[in-house]
Amino acid sequence: MSVIRHHFHDLPVEARQAIADKAGPVHAARTADGGLNSGIAAFLETDHGPVFVKGIPTDHPQAPAQRREAAINPHLPRACPRLYWHIEVAGWDLLGYEVLPGRHADYSPDSTDLPLVAAALAELQETTAPTDVPIKAAEQRWAAYAPPGSAALFSGDTLLHTDLAPHNLIVDDRAHIIDWAWPTRGAAWIDPAILILRLLEAGHTLVEADVFASRFSSWRAAPAEAKEAFAAANAAAWREIARADAAPWKAVMAAHAVACHAYLQATPGTLPAR
Repeated sequence: MSVIRHHFHDLPVEARQAIADKAGPVHAARTADGGLNSGIAAFLETDHGPVFVKGIPTDHPQAPAQRREAAINPHLPRACPRLYWHIEVAGWDLLGYEVLPGRHADYSPDSTDLPLVAAALAELQETTAPTDVPIKAAEQRWAAYAPPGSAALFSGDTLLHTDLAPHNLIVDDRAHIIDWAWPTRGAAWIDPAILILRLLEAGHTLVEADVFASRFSSWRAAPAEAKEAFAAANAAAWREIARADAAPWKAVMAAHAVACHAYLQATPGTLPAR
């Protein structure tokens, strides 16, 4: 469910004052592009420096996801932006983040961003999911889509992002992973599996995307049975998403997921890293 986008000055006076109390007086506000899951997403210039504010009405169905995003932040690696504060005021749940310089990542086959993306994900691959934050386990999240009896293959203790679209990585001299709406505990190789679909979306072939995923030891070591089962589950999930929403990009992603499953069925095992 998308959220109606508001501008900073649309917020209640009490909410704007609470932000100023945290960040300092606000001199300028620019609404961010994208971020359809946020009721407000704005870059603010304040007495204390720049801050990125995202927020959602406290009674919105996605508000618990934002609270979970706030709770997970202290456990994230440096590849992710720092959360300065989290407040609930005047019917709004608001997060204040450090502003990262840079631009959204480019995943195209010849992009110089790809090594930076790999480095950021490699850092995340070493991060253990916290036990004090209520996040879903992978074997639960994809259970309804997985082939019978296979969901247990997705279990693990790694913190997963699970939405590695290029707009969720900001690149300057390194890549930063943002927007933690779907943190999950599971096998480390699941994030590389999810990244494969985004590489296909950007123009990579299946072989090229598999080779890129093989940069990660988790993907190289993952049992072929587990990777094929997850590809089947991911394809089923994307087909459901595409049926529920006719947005063309969702149909494209569903097609990539189906193709990836077929590829892993036809080519069991892993490719060597290059």
